[in-house]
Amino acid sequence: MEEVAPENAPGPCAGFKVLEFGTMVSAPLASQSLGDLGADVIKVETLVGDTARWTGKPERAGINGFFSQFNRNKRAIGVDMKTAAGIDIVRRLAREADVIICNYRPGVAERLGFGYDTLSADNPGLVYVAITGFGTDGPYAAKPAYDFVIQGMSGTMMLQGRGGPPQMIQSVIADKCAAVTAASAALGALLARERNGGKGQYVQVPMINAYAQVALPDMLTHETFRPKQTSAMKIADIFHVWECADGYIVGMPIEDKQYAGLCRALGREEFITDERFTTIAARMLNTADLCEWIQAELIQRNCREALEAINGQDVPFAPVYELEDFMADAQVQHNRTIFDAEDPKGGTTRYVRHPSLFADTPATLRRHPPRPGEHTDDILAEAGFTGEDIASLRAGKVVI
Repeated sequence: MEEVAPENAPGPCAGFKVLEFGTMVSAPLASQSLGDLGADVIKVETLVGDTARWTGKPERAGINGFFSQFNRNKRAIGVDMKTAAGIDIVRRLAREADVIICNYRPGVAERLGFGYDTLSADNPGLVYVAITGFGTDGPYAAKPAYDFVIQGMSGTMMLQGRGGPPQMIQSVIADKCAAVTAASAALGALLARERNGGKGQYVQVPMINAYAQVALPDMLTHETFRPKQTSAMKIADIFHVWECADGYIVGMPIEDKQYAGLCRALGREEFITDERFTTIAARMLNTADLCEWIQAELIQRNCREALEAINGQDVPFAPVYELEDFMADAQVQHNRTIFDAEDPKGGTTRYVRHPSLFADTPATLRRHPPRPGEHTDDILAEAGFTGEDIASLRAGKVVI
């Protein structure tokens, strides 16, 4: 996605129309992903706009940095969805939509008049993906759920603390897990529709489920077989940060040949045949002893020296980067993982590219993040509203 592509770029989702009723991260990132793949994404906002628009600096030409990272490849319309005229707009847009992605609290869309039952009556092929905190029923259904709430409840913060105070991942990781899950769910439901005579369906994506799917499988190793079996082995022990004389590196030998290579790289061949470390199971049972001798060697070396020796033995170690270092890395630049594009309204803008590399139908950047109500007239005209209709709706403060 190095440059702005034509509107008709042949992405794998070209021809599909997505309506997003989203705020902040989960729904916006999910619909952005579909937009990267070619879908026509319409961001339906209230007259106030997505909360992410008001998260603060840095800001340029009416768009802030946070909003920009979750809202490219979209058109925007602002609608007062608390009015009958506003709900009529939503229903008319939904008749032509393939997918709706919504992260409103459970019951809000239904109360306003654009829940799945209402919209699917007009459009049986509609795929409606509802992202919630805990689900639409159950004891926590009505509770507000933010990223930190899900992280706290998941059990992962205690693991991150490694026996000390619980530690939170400093990112909206649970929201982003929900977004990736929702985009995948939308594509799965579209595939099911193709195989099921064109019938859409309602899909729930509780954040607590989405984060658990990503964060917990390896943590559940000791809970896999019932009744529970105890073991001194801890999968988490392979995640280790090593201190060198001038900074930090990260890595761990997993395979036996990698362990032997690390011993050779650090000049400690005598540990290759030490029975405490000769197999992966033995190393995991004796992690404390293993880490003690590795750390004692690494603290005597600078990062570059250590990595050259270790990587020369094909052992998976890497530097611990600052964000700027990551963006400057040779492989990151080769992959164009982070790329710059020119926004005519705001100048150079930096994005994270869509991660999938399609051979024939690549993901593209076709639109920079929209300003509030930027495409209202075009969207309403496509839905059959006349110029007079649009002028009347704007005069009545139903749209912006």
